Amino acid sequence: MTTRTKLYEKGDWEREAAIRISANLGAEKYRAEARRDYARLIHSPSFRRLQGKTQLFPSHESDFFRNRLTHSLEVAQIAKSVAIRINSTNPFFSKNPINVDLVEFAGLAHDLGHPPFGHNGEATLDQLMLEHGGFEGNAQTLRLLSRIEKKATTEYPAISAYPRSVDATASKDLRLGLNLTYRSLASILKYDRSIQETLTARQQANNDKKPVKGYYASEQSLISAIKANVAPGYSGDFKTVECAIMDVADDIAYSTYDLEDAFKAEFLSPLIMISKDDAFKERIAKKVKSNLDEKYKASPESDRIFDVSHVNDILAELFYPLFKPDDATLKRLLDGVTPEEAAFLLSAQTADRSQRLGQVGYFRTSFTSDLVGRFIRKIEVEPNPDFPSMSAVSLNISTFKYVETLKHFAFELLISSPMLKIAEKRGDQIIRTLFKCFIDDRALLPNDWRNLFVEIDKKDWQARVVCDYISGMTDRYCVEMYARLTSENPQSIWKPH
Repeated sequence: MTTRTKLYEKGDWEREAAIRISANLGAEKYRAEARRDYARLIHSPSFRRLQGKTQLFPSHESDFFRNRLTHSLEVAQIAKSVAIRINSTNPFFSKNPINVDLVEFAGLAHDLGHPPFGHNGEATLDQLMLEHGGFEGNAQTLRLLSRIEKKATTEYPAISAYPRSVDATASKDLRLGLNLTYRSLASILKYDRSIQETLTARQQANNDKKPVKGYYASEQSLISAIKANVAPGYSGDFKTVECAIMDVADDIAYSTYDLEDAFKAEFLSPLIMISKDDAFKERIAKKVKSNLDEKYKASPESDRIFDVSHVNDILAELFYPLFKPDDATLKRLLDGVTPEEAAFLLSAQTADRSQRLGQVGYFRTSFTSDLVGRFIRKIEVEPNPDFPSMSAVSLNISTFKYVETLKHFAFELLISSPMLKIAEKRGDQIIRTLFKCFIDDRALLPNDWRNLFVEIDKKDWQARVVCDYISGMTDRYCVEMYARLTSENPQSIWKPH
């Protein structure tokens, strides 16, 4: 077995195509490859478009609420903090420090592939693409970085000709996206499985409800190149240490800052969370238990037990400081009051404290800040001495239960609300209509996408081109495009594509 004793080696910084040195500017010998990749990401249209994609609440509702861009910035900051902490406290990584630029890159890039209308848009595109390779946000992120972004092709800029995207005679995709290093691409590869294999099983079982997490079969050769350069000889589940850090940081941000948005919107409060019925909490518990069994399968079964009582214990521990009677209330209770008076006193204080978390920014910020700091301090790292790039990073199992419980609360409440059901139905209709319009009439596509569409006369290729175009839209642009095609009174029919 070939092993790699260093955390980073030459193969990590190779690319599908070599960087062309500018004849006018010369080489940038001071510039690390990870910084080059970071810059390419920051300046890409896909990264900018994240500001127009919903995180929890539609961003146009208020400038306060997070969108996919601000969420990604927060994930990147948390991920960088985690890497700095590991480098400072773990003996192995003190000598072999994790590249914090690369970790930050992973945090910034991890949500690029999310389509308009979030997970509902993802599910709709997946159903439309069932016969053409499926659709999934993580797979689309890799595709955006390695194929769709317009930075390089196998011919351009090495050959000073009009950049071709496709070799039509060979039915070959020439695009290289941002032409990033293999280690940067590996940092966003969260799921080491081909979607196509599970897709076939789903079709046979007539189960097309939930997108499969992984990578597209069309990227299989790229995946092989990433593995060969980043971890040659490694045969286990492929997930780099930078990707593992990003994944944990995403869960931390999701479970705390999405909760903060829900508190601010007064869509959620500690009192609402605690008072939800057992049927609702059972749904939360089942999701947490399923994730425990998947991610901590090596842990004893006794550590993976999780039911409604555990949900209640977590909520009680988190919110007890809010609901603990203050000195004045406690004194009145101890002095002797009737049951009715006691109920009145405690109810008034509980309701006031619960509302305060949503209405007073200082309390809300302090609450989420403490949670983030608490979760970061409970992250564990397991160095892999034979393959350092495959070192494992995770929350300890107790903290994971807290993170998962909070993460699913806001999501479950939101998806069960009538407001979201209306938006979900509308988003599904919009995406299906646009998809059919573009497939039926390629002339509706922008010039560059139309050229791609006609280059290869195969249904799978043409469906993927349309899917790539729609998935890259912001929520607002998608709605506007739909209005221009279907409304009697669109805002404009002359907006540029």
